[in-house]
Amino acid sequence: MKTYLYIFIFAILASCSKERPPHMAPSADSPDIFPDYTDVTIPAGIAPMNFNISGAGQVYVKVTGGIEGEMESFGEWADFNEKEWHLLTERNIGADLTFDVSVKDKNGHWKRYAPFVMHVSDIPLKDYGIVYRKIAPGYQTFSKTGIYQRELSSFEETAVLEETAVEGKCLNCHYSNRGRNDQFTLHIRGKNGGTILNSGSNLTYLNTKTPETAGNATYGYWHPDGRYIAFSVNKIVQNFYLDKEHNIEPWDVVSDIVVYDSETNRIITSPLVATPRCETTPAFSPDGKKIFFCLADSVSMPGDYRQLKYSLCSIDFDVKTESFGTRIDTLICADSIGKSISLPRPSYDGRFLMYNMTDHGTSPIHHADADLWIMDLSTGESRCLTEVNSDFSDAYHNWSPGGGWFLFNSKRRDGMYGNLYFSCIGTDGKATKPFMLPQRNPEQYYDEALHSFNAPDFITDKINLDMPHIRSMVKNNEIVNVSVKK
Repeated sequence: MKTYLYIFIFAILASCSKERPPHMAPSADSPDIFPDYTDVTIPAGIAPMNFNISGAGQVYVKVTGGIEGEMESFGEWADFNEKEWHLLTERNIGADLTFDVSVKDKNGHWKRYAPFVMHVSDIPLKDYGIVYRKIAPGYQTFSKTGIYQRELSSFEETAVLEETAVEGKCLNCHYSNRGRNDQFTLHIRGKNGGTILNSGSNLTYLNTKTPETAGNATYGYWHPDGRYIAFSVNKIVQNFYLDKEHNIEPWDVVSDIVVYDSETNRIITSPLVATPRCETTPAFSPDGKKIFFCLADSVSMPGDYRQLKYSLCSIDFDVKTESFGTRIDTLICADSIGKSISLPRPSYDGRFLMYNMTDHGTSPIHHADADLWIMDLSTGESRCLTEVNSDFSDAYHNWSPGGGWFLFNSKRRDGMYGNLYFSCIGTDGKATKPFMLPQRNPEQYYDEALHSFNAPDFITDKINLDMPHIRSMVKNNEIVNVSVKK
């Protein structure tokens, strides 16, 4: 008897949860949805673009494809079936999805809103997923941090390496070669700290500090051939301020540019990029013949931190002779614009160079004024990505290896927590309205998350690091010293 009663109650609840709204004309009002996915451009096959509606007791959404197909969602928020969503987006590439939303409030009254659309791009995003670091937004402690990966077609998140695997260590900047899971570096800071190099099936723990270089390898970027990695070697300190709008400022005591040869375990240097000035955040050009980087004249720190401004520069690099070029080219001079440039990242097709611009310094994630800019490498002309930027920090961008799409970190939601957003560059060179990384229940997820997403990048396949091996190498200090090429 109890079994039948449970079935009856479940059937009643299920029918209530899928109540259809009465027929009514749409109002002129737009639904107040979170995240704001109205009029965004998405790739086919992305995880369902679920959203919440403020004050809703019950939500009914009908999605209609501009080419074919439709689907529905009933519940406390718009929670779309993953298989149906993927099928609908793939059938409507190059067309719109129209969302017809009706909401029943807490008093039982239904309201139908004006429909809105999402555009399904004909630019594919075929990468497996993304990788990022989770860290408390103050960046003052590194407990409970970790490097994680997220599948783009679903909500599945797994750990690449967590702080608990190397307890007491800071898991720092991570870099892959065009999203490859078998060419990956990760810095570990603290006692017995070093750099994990995953090259092919081999894991090596490197001590990148040498008597001839200024510091440990910090910001890195792989050469497309997978053998060389450009690093800045930095000594970084952090200042903390009692200013609500500006409470932390990391800066370089010294920083130089080097190239690491993974086959010979040697560092290649040049006096042109190892000077009393600060050279940092290198990135190889897509053809591997040039290194973009940022360069600042020394100022009296920390007192004159607002005068620390970085120019955008480049220098040639020849893999055949393993040597840097004979001159530095200044692409954008900090003195001429009165601003500071950081984190140059070229698109892999060689068309664009995206970078950050701030009032000063080299850590845009801590600057509310940080904006994304883009340079057309064929003309050298730059412009601000106004269609993407917000009133808060927009930074730590990276390109999809497949081209077109990029992601970045933005604090636009609350000015404190950095979250991930996606956009793509069309044939007209314009970026689409960015959309927030989808979550199963977005409002709950982002309200309860006590971390920022830091240093995101795309990955073409799942990263599988041997955590016990890494733990053993770090604990037992199984480190390999790097030498400098003479």
